Amino acid sequence: MSKFALGKEMNIEVSARLIARGADEPLTGNQYRVRLFDKDFFDDDFLGESGLDGNGKIHISFSPSEFEKRDPIKETSLDFYFVLFRDGKEIFRSKVMDDVDVEAVEAFRMGKGEMIDLGTFLVDA
Repeated sequence: MSKFALGKEMNIEVSARLIARGADEPLTGNQYRVRLFDKDFFDDDFLGESGLDGNGKIHISFSPSEFEKRDPIKETSLDFYFVLFRDGKEIFRSKVMDDVDVEAVEAFRMGKGEMIDLGTFLVDA
């Protein structure tokens, strides 16, 4: 993770927006949870979990230093995917976003860290 512009004391925040297919309304409610992973050859790394805000957005924050402790290969890029659960049951799995170029998509918030927006996803809810 040495490619990240920030020191290890700052976090990386990943966001995405989920829209109900057909209704074109954001998914909201306590029944939804999203888990973010980094796809690996052997075991995928769990990076964090989030609910959905009033606009259907997820916000998952993790520390690069914690990630590096769990990553013996010391990858320099991330292969994100997330899984959406409704009432504990998987209802959507994003495609794997291979080799996310963090430096190309990152934004910086003073005092917070790197921000990566994965985009908007249509979900059959």
